[in-house]
Amino acid sequence: MAKKKIETMVTAFRDGFQSVYGARVFTQDYIPAVEAAAAAGFDHFEAGGGACFQSSFFYCNENAFDAMDAFRKATGPNAYLQTLARGNNVVGLESQPSDIIKLHAKLFKKHGMTCVRNFDALNDINNLIYSGQCIHDAGLEHEVSISMMELPPGSTGAHTPEFYMNVLRQILDANIPYNSVCFKDASGTSTPAKVYETIKLGRKMLPKGTRIVFHSHDTAGTGISCYQAAIEGGADQLDLSMAPTSGGTCQPDVLSMWHALRGSEYDLGIDVEKVREAEEIFKECMKDYFVPPESKAVEPMIPFSPMPGGALTTNTQMLRDNNLMHRYPEYIQAMGEVVRKGGFGTSVTPVSQFYFQQAFNNVMFGPWEKIADGYGRMVLGYFGRTPTEPDPEIVKIAAEQLELEPTTKTVLEINDADPNKGVEAAKKMLLDNGIADLSDENIFIAATCQQRGIDFLLGSGEVSVRKKGMEESEKAYTVSVNGKTYSVKVDGHKAEINNKRYDFSVAEGLEAVQEQKVLTESEGSTAVNAPLTGKVFKVLAKEGEHVNEGDLLIVLDAMKMEIEVKSPASGVVSSVVVAVGDQITAGQCLISIN
Repeated sequence: MAKKKIETMVTAFRDGFQSVYGARVFTQDYIPAVEAAAAAGFDHFEAGGGACFQSSFFYCNENAFDAMDAFRKATGPNAYLQTLARGNNVVGLESQPSDIIKLHAKLFKKHGMTCVRNFDALNDINNLIYSGQCIHDAGLEHEVSISMMELPPGSTGAHTPEFYMNVLRQILDANIPYNSVCFKDASGTSTPAKVYETIKLGRKMLPKGTRIVFHSHDTAGTGISCYQAAIEGGADQLDLSMAPTSGGTCQPDVLSMWHALRGSEYDLGIDVEKVREAEEIFKECMKDYFVPPESKAVEPMIPFSPMPGGALTTNTQMLRDNNLMHRYPEYIQAMGEVVRKGGFGTSVTPVSQFYFQQAFNNVMFGPWEKIADGYGRMVLGYFGRTPTEPDPEIVKIAAEQLELEPTTKTVLEINDADPNKGVEAAKKMLLDNGIADLSDENIFIAATCQQRGIDFLLGSGEVSVRKKGMEESEKAYTVSVNGKTYSVKVDGHKAEINNKRYDFSVAEGLEAVQEQKVLTESEGSTAVNAPLTGKVFKVLAKEGEHVNEGDLLIVLDAMKMEIEVKSPASGVVSSVVVAVGDQITAGQCLISIN
């Protein structure tokens, strides 16, 4: 009897990059591996979108549209290239108005894509109706998605097969145009039994011939078993990756899945030897990149604190940037409560980032002392309706801290009425920064990447990629003396202490030195210290000006959040010791007030 062929989409060069390297990979380094995969017989690839769009600008100082063009050239004109979109958020953490959502579809079609997989982390179909229509109208195929995860043990109220069928029924009733349906589990926490039942029920509900796709990660160690359950339930296609971006936080490897199906009635239809050759070329392409150990591990805590593979390493890379990796277990531990009290939005971007940011804040500042902007807006309804009602006390705290009232308006209603969003706002941002080229691409970059997109267009973008040969010559230390912390960078005979540079020399032996008076702040001055490690994003305070208690002085950029530093007292700013772009450490003095 002939075996049933299971289709494959290769995710190695998008989700794989996000899940292992935090999406920090240079295009020119991986294109030879794309060509090798195409030569091995693969013709369906995930080729962009998701976190890889912003990361191109934020960390690689590259244009994501150029990367998509290069991908199309490498695979040829007939390959099926698919990208990932987040409903009304398109390819960012922030939701967008109608004109930017429409522009997203237009540009991704222009730059060679075939299909957009479109999902909403809250499973609010109001976030899929317009975005899905735009994808269809642009001439792209639309893969509408249902977001899955397992609730933390002991929790109930959503994410059952019946819950997913209710979402699917709403999609069908809304007449959203689609070409295929994906059941997407970004955290890899759904049990095999739930995957089987969900896809089995979906197969019964969908019209005959509908292509059903299943997507998961191996973070919890159950990826292969869930994929087998999906096939038994009636899935036509699986998302699979290639080494070195497979297993652990990624999708299972295509060769591992091939092996799991040996002797069964199913087959992937691949040339195993050619795939092995392609994987060796891919490994060679990526040999100089740092592989975070957590990206290749099975994490038993994930079912209790569902962190998607694609977000896990993004966050750990940022923790390493900010010298906070040693506290990672605390943040993951804190996520369970954040998920339970947040209304059970699926732990996939952007909601997974909101969860992690709130867990981060709960650890750093105390439980619920500081509501992360995205998390607060989510529980207040500004990203759509959560699957269950968020905890009323958390809603109250969020409303007070963010000075926002809960809303039942749709995301498009809110954003279309916001003069600071949309095409015209993006044009103004470009012109205000001296950028005269108002191309569709530049408008979209400004709208979705904000200041970092502007920095890229101005030629002042930064590179933050962990690759051999890119290490800085300087050495960096965090030094504590009598309980006070100093950021110290040493490069040759130059030292930078708390962002001030000094000449220094070292000689063996001791010699008498004249006692010097130590310069201190005048009596009664107030030091404004950094609440956590990060980078200075904005400096609003000026030396010599009067400020009142509670005035905004500095904005820090940490963990994809803007952390506001406000004045603890009224007085005159006597010194501002940091500048925009400075990397600072927790406890470091930023400003003094007399």
